[in-house]
This record gives sequence, C-alpha cells and structure tokens, in this order.
Amino acid sequence: QMQLVESGGGLVQAGGSLTLSCAASERTFSTYAMAWFRQAPGKEREFVASVSWNGRGVYYGDSVKGRFTISRDYGKNTVFLQMNSLTPEDTGVYYCATGPGASNRVPEFYDSWGQGTQVTVSS
Repeated sequence: QMQLVESGGGLVQAGGSLTLSCAASERTFSTYAMAWFRQAPGKEREFVASVSWNGRGVYYGDSVKGRFTISRDYGKNTVFLQMNSLTPEDTGVYYCATGPGASNRVPEFYDSWGQGTQVTVSS
C-alpha cells in the first residue's frame, strides 16, 4: 500500500485559510485518484474532495464547495487541499487517501490512508 503523510493542519480563526499537503511514497501516485476526508469527534468520516489520476476530474463535498480547492503536483507526488473561509464546522482530523476512482465518496472505496492532520477553527 502507498504510504501517505499529511501536513499543514493547525489552529486558525474563523474566516481564515489553511493549506494541507499529502505526500505519497510511490511513483505510482500518478495512477491513483486522491481524496481528502475529514472526521469530527463523534461523527462519521466525511468526504471533502477528490481528484482523478489525471487531474481532470475534481469533486467536492457540498459543505466545502466554493471554499476548498484540491490539486495535485505529480513532480512532488503530493496532493494539496487549499481551504478558505474556514468555519468552526470545518474542525476535524483531515485524512488523505488513494483509490481507483475520484467519483467515489465512500471511505470504503479507498485503499491507503494517511495518519491524519488536525484542523481546528476557532470562532
């Protein structure tokens, strides 16, 4: 399984921005869809965004559409999540994952997961 390492989380005030990064260990990074999920305490893991292997397909969860942007850098084997206009409801642990298709929004379709990075948005 591909190893994934997230970074970039932290504490930010409402209305602020953060950029998360997820570095992948394998050159085959370019053949996989990549996704971000998040999980708040006591809640199920929620789909945030995904990008297809070639970057042409991009999908967002309804709660982040228009505020978050997912992108990938093939030279760095890294996927990014730019998060703007953050609200306290965006608080949670953010995970990146690899899978066969970017249109999948269910965690069970994704094979490899990072350890997560905490994002806390204060009001």
